[in-house]
Amino acid sequence: MFGGNMQGMMKQMKKLQKEMADTQEELSNSKFTGASSNDYVIATVNGDKELLDIEIKPEVVDPDDVELLQDLIVEALKKATATADATQKQKMGKFTAGMPSGLF
Repeated sequence: MFGGNMQGMMKQMKKLQKEMADTQEELSNSKFTGASSNDYVIATVNGDKELLDIEIKPEVVDPDDVELLQDLIVEALKKATATADATQKQKMGKFTAGMPSGLF
């Protein structure tokens, strides 16, 4: 009774799973950057939010004001991870649209 439809549904689910896995891999391999004010610090993370690179302009390295440098690094990292989050939400959202929350 449901044989043909069930087989078609299973095939669609496998295709969807593959597309989701491919998209997740693409996101994991993507690079996202965030910069502090005036681009004094630029942080690069991957889609898994692992820090890949950090660039610090020499003019902000002041031994008497380490706190400023720390703030700039945090600002750049927050922006980079926010960009990664937004991109992931946008790309993965097409798979979860219309599904009950908490399922993914």
